[in-house]
Order: sequence, then structure tokens, then C-alpha cells
Amino acid sequence: MKMRKVVAAALAAMCVVSMAACGSEKKEVSVSTQDDLKTLTIGVQQGTTGDLTCSDIVNQESQIKRYPKGAAAVQALKTGKLDCVVIDTQPAEKFVEKNADLKIVSDLFEDEQYAICVKKGNTELLESMNQALAELKSEGTLDKIINNYIGEVGSYQYESPENVDHSKGELVMATNAEFEPYEYHDGDSIVGIDVDIATAICDKMGYSLKVEDMEFDSILPSIEAGKADFGAAGMTVTEERKQNVDFTDTYANASQVVIVRK
Repeated sequence: MKMRKVVAAALAAMCVVSMAACGSEKKEVSVSTQDDLKTLTIGVQQGTTGDLTCSDIVNQESQIKRYPKGAAAVQALKTGKLDCVVIDTQPAEKFVEKNADLKIVSDLFEDEQYAICVKKGNTELLESMNQALAELKSEGTLDKIINNYIGEVGSYQYESPENVDHSKGELVMATNAEFEPYEYHDGDSIVGIDVDIATAICDKMGYSLKVEDMEFDSILPSIEAGKADFGAAGMTVTEERKQNVDFTDTYANASQVVIVRK
């Protein structure tokens, strides 16, 4: 009897191992249209445009797996827990650059536009930021900042002018520093396109900049509650978000892409 129990336990353990192995098996996934996504298990960064977009595509909400960081979704894809990841173009390119076993499928989604968001009704701040943004565009500084991270990397690093006037105080920017090249950690610092643009805008407006890192889906509530003055995090302008915040003029174009295993 004791021997039978030992054998039964061993067989049960083998079954568990076998099932676990099957559960992590990396199946081949082919995506060429949005319809191909309907039955897939998709990883997204919670609260992002990818999250909102995929929720309208899949057959069942349970197919969407939400992660606080895009990197966590990509890791889940690599281990076979997901069929694909949907995320913005530039961060996707950074992930694929670092992971030779992944590739990007593009041209499935419409183009989007990024902008800075402020508390709804804060017309004074909105107008001041739009004026500063227009000046940066006219001077060519905006293009140089973006090109430094996406085009000719390292070609231009924005620095505040000497004797810049920050006498008006400090503006707090809410962001999610998991979105390279727009905002990400470099040692103890948060850097990226949005940080440089926000710094340049604040310089023109007479403020210093303080960057607050938080979960992406905490950015809008933080602005609404007055804990941050504005948000910049590769934030796509959508009608849904316009109900809660106001957006500046746009400063960059983007789109969603799909990351799959090769």
C-alpha cells in the first residue's frame, strides 16, 4: 500500500511538470490584420492607448493581460505567457533592439498624436505651454530634441540656457518612466524626449521642472487632484481622455504596433 502511494505521488508530480511545460509552450503566432488579434492573448501596459485599443478588438476581455510596465509584458511574451504585445512604435523598437528573438508587425493601426495634458479648465497654463511649444517648434529645438533620441541619436542634448529665469517657481510633471525613448531611467535620473521638451517649455515660461514618476494610469488622476501640474508620458490624445484633462498642441506622431516572437 505504501509503495502504491509513492508511485501515485510520483505520477502526479510528473503530470504537474508535464502540464506546466505545456502551459509555457511558445506557439507560433502570425499577425497581419487586426482580425488576427481577436483570439490572441495580448499583453499591454495598463491604461495606455494599446490597452484601450485592444479592449475593443478581442473577443473576450480576459484575453487582455495588463502589466504596470511594458518591459514586464515583453518578458511575458518571451516566456510564452502571451501571444503578442501591443505598444507604441518607439518603445517597441527599443524592446526589439534588445531582444533578437522578437519582431514588430506594423501598419495595423491608425496614426496617433502625442500631447501634454493639464488639469481641465486650467486655461492659463495651457496657453502658456502652447506658446512655449510653438516657439520651440519655430526655433527647431523641438525637432532637435526628438531627433536626438529617435534619429541621429546623441546629436543634440538640450541644456537650459545660462542665467535662465526660474523665478516663477516649480512645475510638477507626472510621468511613467518605463517608455523609452520618451521617458526612462538612466541611473538615478529620468531622461528622454518628454523630459527634455518639458524642461525647455518650463525654461521659456520661467519655471523649474520637477519630475514625478508613477504608474501610467495614475497620471490623469494626479493631475485632476492637483498633485501634478501637467502630464507628459507619450500621451496619445483621445476623446475619452479629453473628458478628464485638456491637451496642448501636439508635438509628435506615433502609432501602435504588435510585437511577436520570431
